[in-house]
Amino acid sequence: MNAPEYFFLPDIQASADQRQLAIHKVGVRGLRYPLALLDAAGRVQNTVARLSMSVGLPPEVKGTHMSRFVELLEEKRAPLNVNRLLRMLDEMLLRLDAQSGEIELAFPYFISKAAPVSAAKSLLDYDVRMIAEKRAGQRSELTLAIVAPVTSLCPCSREISAYGAHNQRSHITISARLRSGMSPEELVRLAEEEASCEVFGLLKRADEKWVTERAYDNPKFVEDLVRDIALRLMKEPRIAQWTVKSENFESIHNHSAYAEICGENPQRA
Repeated sequence: MNAPEYFFLPDIQASADQRQLAIHKVGVRGLRYPLALLDAAGRVQNTVARLSMSVGLPPEVKGTHMSRFVELLEEKRAPLNVNRLLRMLDEMLLRLDAQSGEIELAFPYFISKAAPVSAAKSLLDYDVRMIAEKRAGQRSELTLAIVAPVTSLCPCSREISAYGAHNQRSHITISARLRSGMSPEELVRLAEEEASCEVFGLLKRADEKWVTERAYDNPKFVEDLVRDIALRLMKEPRIAQWTVKSENFESIHNHSAYAEICGENPQRA
């Protein structure tokens, strides 16, 4: 047979390397790919993710097989959730004969929300990241991160003003290393419940009145936001380690207010 696919082709990547330097991460990044995800209700949501996929390379091996990362994505599989992403990580390590590796997905995630008075439904988008990682000799870990837009209203402004108070849209980022499965919706809801008010994609006039008054009755500094969310995260047994950040895009300044707290939750008996 003279077809090129039957010729012997040398595998240069698998050859020995004389420099004896291990590489901590080698793989592909910036790869955009359509994905099917399971939401909290078990429904399938389709999105497009930007992926990074990497493995650790032993010092004696020249290179990894880059095509196998994309081959892994091309396999038919059930819609992903946090637990299925861990299984996908195991598949990647087996396929590439690696002891350590990481898969990171970043994607827009849509949640249907009902306006507070009219109940008008609309979709709101959130930035979500899922990171599955395994280090040599250790258990696999999964980190879930979300960015939730919310409203914050300044307590000082409300206190010192004869009427009105300045407010702003804030971005709350929660990153949680998980002990067991959580959905993006759960972290989003936690952030929204601790804000002056949540935001919506569609509001009627009665809804606008409600959210304005809700924020006015629930003022919070950027420090209040991260502290209140941190207290909620500290009570969540499914979370081992967490970081919460808030950036308030000020309406009366040309800069943002920012705060960040991180912590660890001890394993409960």
